[in-house]
Amino acid sequence: MRAYVALTKPRIIELLLITTIPTMFLAEGGFPSPWLILATIIGGYLAAGGANALNMYLDRDIDAKMRRTRNRPIITGEVSPRAAVVFGIALSIVSVAWLGLLVNWASAALALGAILLYVVFYTMILKRRTSQNIVWGGVAGCMPVLIGWSAVTGTVSWTAFLLFLVIFFWTPPHYWPLAEKFTKDYETAGVPMLPVVSSRTNVAHQMIMHTVLMIACSLAIIPLGRTGWVYGLTAAAAGAWFLWLVIRYAVRTHRGLEGKALGPMVVFHGSITYLTLLFVALAIDPFVRF
Repeated sequence: MRAYVALTKPRIIELLLITTIPTMFLAEGGFPSPWLILATIIGGYLAAGGANALNMYLDRDIDAKMRRTRNRPIITGEVSPRAAVVFGIALSIVSVAWLGLLVNWASAALALGAILLYVVFYTMILKRRTSQNIVWGGVAGCMPVLIGWSAVTGTVSWTAFLLFLVIFFWTPPHYWPLAEKFTKDYETAGVPMLPVVSSRTNVAHQMIMHTVLMIACSLAIIPLGRTGWVYGLTAAAAGAWFLWLVIRYAVRTHRGLEGKALGPMVVFHGSITYLTLLFVALAIDPFVRF
């Protein structure tokens, strides 16, 4: 059982919870039905888990070469490749049916789109072919906010799209520092992550660009009128703090620092803190209005 749970990458799915529930609060303008929240989260977990299991099946050859992934269930033999692909397909089918029957078919369609984006567009097409793999492949990770919004409203609005863009631009400065730490792993596996094929300074400059665009999108939500001062102050303060982390990282790359002195994992963990603060503020905001 533990091995099959590991196939779903539960630590990654934590981000699903962080982004989906607050989005539902904002869409409702308050507290949505607890049943709706539960049904959406279960459906979202099943969809993400199915996609992650299929990702591990398709990447089993490179996972075996990387120190970071060589303990995954397919590589250790705890789960056979055939069992993993059956498990992934089953979870994916159940997730779409669950969301369609218990939430709405708009959310189900978005979940199906997220699965196909992650499994086909990212894993099968982009990951091994382009250094911009995580940029465009990261679209799949943006889908939970659209699913959460549509679960409440039955549609997708400009506010939801801006939240989508926040996560889209957040993904590169979140993931590239991790790829920097495991550059040798990706080199061995032949995966052209940007830190593998480009200079550290170029990566850092692109991280700054994405971070600025992320902050701009987070602040653009405010004029739409759905957010108040809690979200506004948090978006500005947390955005400025994370931008400072990324700029400091860029300065260190110019100085030629490496390893712990460069501090890629500080940026990685900082990105998670930023996203958590932003979406917690998003969840609180509807309840704190003057």
